[in-house]
Amino acid sequence: MAQPSSASYTYQHGQEALQHGSSPAATITERAIAKHEVREIEQRHTVDGSRSDLIPVEDDDVVIIYNRVPKTASTSFTNIAYDLCAKNKYHVLHINTTKNNPVMSLQDQVRFVKNITSWKEMKPGFYHGHVSFLDFAKFGVKKKPIYINVIRDPIERLVSYYYFLRFGDDYRPGLRRRKQGDKKTFDECVAAGGSDCAPEKLWLQIPFFCGHSSECWNVGSRWALEQAKYNLINEYFLVGVTEELEDFIMLLEAALPRFFRGATELYRTGKKSHLRKTTEKKLPTKETIAKLQQSEIWKMENEFYEFALEQFQFVRAHAVREKDGELYILAQNFFYEKIYPKSN
Repeated sequence: MAQPSSASYTYQHGQEALQHGSSPAATITERAIAKHEVREIEQRHTVDGSRSDLIPVEDDDVVIIYNRVPKTASTSFTNIAYDLCAKNKYHVLHINTTKNNPVMSLQDQVRFVKNITSWKEMKPGFYHGHVSFLDFAKFGVKKKPIYINVIRDPIERLVSYYYFLRFGDDYRPGLRRRKQGDKKTFDECVAAGGSDCAPEKLWLQIPFFCGHSSECWNVGSRWALEQAKYNLINEYFLVGVTEELEDFIMLLEAALPRFFRGATELYRTGKKSHLRKTTEKKLPTKETIAKLQQSEIWKMENEFYEFALEQFQFVRAHAVREKDGELYILAQNFFYEKIYPKSN
């Protein structure tokens, strides 16, 4: 599949770069001013909010859906949205499905789409929950929500989930977990062929991106993998990876400051940035990893993860620059010229 460009461009002060009907000398002057302005913004090593809003402040008819995959640092990221919602003036809503079932019934799909599109009091809105991708276009919606997500190395995600079910985390340490009392390590589980660490348990990130079709949840389906890739490229605004979460947040702040202004600094300095850590987690041995990697299911989930990682790094490469080991968001790098007809 050809990888499309994901660079985002904004209409920001384009006409400042060239006065209508200006002379060649004036044009050169205006270009010099525009380039100087860009350099000034770059030197500040930050995004100037007055120039960077891809979504105008007055446009509140915006909904973001974060259909979070379990154990991908989703709680850490969601807490940032909660901390910023009052300051940035938007609403955050948790999609709580019965027994965390990621597949909605057909009637619930209709209700969900209607709620999100018509609930004006909750716009702009940030919805999050463990729900697989839902194509709003199927329901005749003209303005679809903005989908974002984060995925993780598939084995690391499974190991984290395995110990989470047994020991919980530091977010709610007193809560009794489903497998509490089971002291078997992940290595011992794999060696014994246990069900909680079976390769089939790796099959989660692909169906979350694939969606509500039956084939999405058919473990090992090549069609589901390709559909997940298609949706990631065509239906998601941005998909990050747990291992580079700060860069994901930085890009969101640059592209969608209406929601994420201040998110990068909050992630770096806030108390909740790394809030949720699985307790008693033990890294698997090389032998355990090698055994899981023999599975066709791992190969497919890993293929999807590497596909997402490559796409994320492609977007990042076109949006930032590196200096002294740090990343800085690029300022606007285009302007308009040769504008006709000329004004009087």
